[in-house]
Amino acid sequence: MSVSPPRPKGPPLNALRAFEAAARLGGFAAAAEELSVTPGAISQHIRSLEDWTGALLFERRSQGVRLTAAGAALLPGFTDAFNQMGQAVRALRALGNMRTLHIAVLPSVAQLWLAPRLPALRAALPGARISISALEMPPNLDREMFDLSLFLREPTGTQQEDILADDWILPVCCPTLAAGIAEPSDLTGHTLLHDAIWAGDWAHWTQAVGCELPDGEDGPQFSLYALAMAEAQSGAGVLMGHEVLVSRALEHGELVAPLPNRVSTGKALVLEQPRVGATRELKHLVAMLKDSV
Repeated sequence: MSVSPPRPKGPPLNALRAFEAAARLGGFAAAAEELSVTPGAISQHIRSLEDWTGALLFERRSQGVRLTAAGAALLPGFTDAFNQMGQAVRALRALGNMRTLHIAVLPSVAQLWLAPRLPALRAALPGARISISALEMPPNLDREMFDLSLFLREPTGTQQEDILADDWILPVCCPTLAAGIAEPSDLTGHTLLHDAIWAGDWAHWTQAVGCELPDGEDGPQFSLYALAMAEAQSGAGVLMGHEVLVSRALEHGELVAPLPNRVSTGKALVLEQPRVGATRELKHLVAMLKDSV
């Protein structure tokens, strides 16, 4: 008679993934956003792991959660394991004949920088489909099945990154408004347009050029940079332009930079590739994007 006793079971994979994300990102809410679940689901997963091990992994505090010493000791092993799993899945995906190239892009970069280049990219890669996902935060290419990410952010200096352009900011507006702006102090009294994501742009620029604008924090805010730019083109006010995003409008005369004061944000338009799984089409796409700057 065969003997088939029940085998001991480990915790669910989703619970382990929830612990790793919460520990790496420093909280349940951030982990929930990355994994597209609710913070309550993350909390339940963590509690199930703590019940299974009989040890606390997080300290619950009124201001949030904090890793215990035991949780901190476990984190590097789980992070490496999930990174390796992601790379293995990517290598598995590369074995097939899938010809779709998935690009994760900051919305403003997708609308203002990438979109004008898409026709040429499609023409050069007739056998491949280019799929665009607009995201507010760069994905983890060790985990997620994107082939490229393209974001305005601080470079990390890894081999997977290419800096396509440094991020410089300067005021831009329609030609009519530009006629009355000859020096930074002339901006006083003008409506200043603000992007909600880069809310500190005006303060950063004024500090760098040594200019004080009494109403510098006032003015309309926009959650879409492309919409703020359209308002600037229509004469609604002066926008703090990210040069890499407004360069096309400047070239066409739709916007004007009335002041020469360019200020670096310390960021750049960064193109990032995964560590493994690069195909011929992907290499061609990367080369074209680098040449298009």
